[in-house]
Amino acid sequence: MSKRIILFGPLPPPYGGVAIYLKSLVSHFPQVRVWTYGGAKTKNSKARYVAHRRLGTLWALIAEGRDARILDASHFHLEYPNPLLLLVWLVLKPLLGFEWYKNIHDGSLPKRYQDFGSIQRWLFRRAVNGVDEFVVVNAELSRWLREEIKVRQPINVIPGLVPAPLDAANTPLSSDTKEQLELYLSQAKRVCSIGVFFPSYGFRDVAEAVEELRRRTGKDIGLLLLDGGFVRDESYRDEVLWEREWITVLEKVPNPEIYEILKRSDVFVRAFADESYGISRVEALWCGLPVVATRAGETRGMLLYDFGDVDQLVSQLQAVLLYPVMEDPNPWAERYRREAEDNLRALARVLEA
Repeated sequence: MSKRIILFGPLPPPYGGVAIYLKSLVSHFPQVRVWTYGGAKTKNSKARYVAHRRLGTLWALIAEGRDARILDASHFHLEYPNPLLLLVWLVLKPLLGFEWYKNIHDGSLPKRYQDFGSIQRWLFRRAVNGVDEFVVVNAELSRWLREEIKVRQPINVIPGLVPAPLDAANTPLSSDTKEQLELYLSQAKRVCSIGVFFPSYGFRDVAEAVEELRRRTGKDIGLLLLDGGFVRDESYRDEVLWEREWITVLEKVPNPEIYEILKRSDVFVRAFADESYGISRVEALWCGLPVVATRAGETRGMLLYDFGDVDQLVSQLQAVLLYPVMEDPNPWAERYRREAEDNLRALARVLEA
């Protein structure tokens, strides 16, 4: 690579699609530098921990940003523009000569933008004008940027699916995780869902659907909610868990353990309303699970339902749990592996150009 390449964004924990995407890139691009934030300070020698809430981006840019190409998957420069952090970024950009490649994963951005106030829109426009190239995960984001935001810079559409991190296979569960999963692993049927306790992530719908199946069948069907923890509505969480002792909650599980947890489940549900792609859906297929998901984001090879329609979700879960079909592994799993490799090569071409 002729330029220093920096990947900037959250690394696990917490669990989240962007974090897993970046961890995969780090695994497959050993020559890149990583700036990470959120959670505990990293012990990875390749990574620099950036305390962004304390202007850590200022010191990171001064120390390592000169003439670099930065693939920025953070949320506070454009998707949720922070006035101070964006100002630091835009002021230092011409002074240090770094290239800003903005990586947008947030499928809710077009809808949220409609509710931006005048200040937010002004900050957003300033951010857009400062970007050198965009890397977005689906065609709809590209269309929105080009037709509605009137972006003139290059836009690269590269789905967020890349090959799993090299340490993802055969990572044993820690003793702590095993202890927390004791109830879940003892239940007759096991439903796993990933997200956060926030209405648009649909945990309440999944809980209601499993509760209805338990009532209909009398079977001990367990539900595991893997909570990424990056946002939380406490009242919503209380509502989801109220008098449902058959639900297990794990918070900020290390990503390599996610694969082992998925393999020990019977079905995976992704209930997010605003999915831009849905990496966790494909990870579940790679682990051999049937996937029930909303009609947002990636849907090939999955059983679908409309967000908020608990009856549809019950029907799909019932089909999987009570009337399983013994067949060859989902053919889409291998196709997704090939597409992940293609996406990795496409991203390498963009970063190395």
